[in-house]
Amino acid sequence: MEQTPFLTELTENQIIIRNTIKEFAEKNIRPVIMENDEAQKFPMKIMKQLGELGFLGILVPEEFSGAGLGYVEYALIIEELSKVDPSVGLSVAAHNGLCTNHINLFGNDSQKKKYLPDLASGKKIGAWGLTESASGSDAAGLLSTAVKNGNHYLLNGSKQFTTHGTVGETYVVMAITNKEAGKKGISAFILEKGMEGLIIGKKENKLGMRASDTTQLVFENYKVPAENLLGEEGMGFINSMKVLEGGRISIAACSIGLAQGCLDACLKYSHERKQFGKSLSDFQATQFKLAEIATNIEAARMLTYRAAAMKDAGIPNTKEAAEAKLFASEIAEKTASEAVQIFGGYGFIKEYPVEKFYRDVKLLTIGEGTSEIQRIVIARDLLKD
Repeated sequence: MEQTPFLTELTENQIIIRNTIKEFAEKNIRPVIMENDEAQKFPMKIMKQLGELGFLGILVPEEFSGAGLGYVEYALIIEELSKVDPSVGLSVAAHNGLCTNHINLFGNDSQKKKYLPDLASGKKIGAWGLTESASGSDAAGLLSTAVKNGNHYLLNGSKQFTTHGTVGETYVVMAITNKEAGKKGISAFILEKGMEGLIIGKKENKLGMRASDTTQLVFENYKVPAENLLGEEGMGFINSMKVLEGGRISIAACSIGLAQGCLDACLKYSHERKQFGKSLSDFQATQFKLAEIATNIEAARMLTYRAAAMKDAGIPNTKEAAEAKLFASEIAEKTASEAVQIFGGYGFIKEYPVEKFYRDVKLLTIGEGTSEIQRIVIARDLLKD
């Protein structure tokens, strides 16, 4: 039986990375959190700055202008960003882990040279389209089609809930190339904004994560050059599932960051808030809540960094990534609810950070595979022969 690696301590370089992104988030993101949230404004300036620092090509090799880092560093970066603003954490995770990483993992050398440097540097934002209005958890039930016609494919259909659909300039989307082959008849394609036939549809008005762009895409006889087929024809869905495996680690990290942000806010508030002549932190009911929150966060963190360490070591981690995503996202949801309870009426007010955390957190139990899908993934792995 293969030994599972555990992350016992961070390297000096990992500590530097964590401290760098923490300082950046406090200086550049915290002052504009509510401004971006209220206006549903994508933080393009912040994303460009992150690109200049190398945090938009985290997993991309240095030969393609990336940082050449691993999943442990990736998780550290997403966690620190999400402590301050989960919307930014989500956008950085989607850019790095979906569009960019799909090309990084399955693109040919020509595609990597063409697209990865601009994505890794932040010159272009990446979007990734799998979900459709009729296919959510049933990801293979998509309806978009790509028909081969000489030196191009003719793409028709639509995508729902596409992160960076409006602001993105490079897209990876999945479409059916062979209906009779089922999952093995789905292929992936690289698209570019500005090509005829790509229509940017409705931008969603969301409950939370409002600074992260989420949009519908429509394809009307979009001519995709044959050389923009990403990976082998018919391997798009299978490769997408591998991409999502790493994506689940990033959503788990986003969940940990959000939960830690809630805990930090609660610790500060419980010392400051006076009731019945005592600090809120003096009451055992508050202490018990804080103790349980802290313990759950640490457990979620261990699951997440175990999955990341396994990924970096090349050890299969489908179950472990699903466990991390399931536990961390549900613990984050519980933590956000408890944080609002600790703040009482002030937890319902936008001047206090837990109100936004409470709105943001729900997406984490839905995006990149719902909690129900994670349970299916885990159970299948446990029950396999």
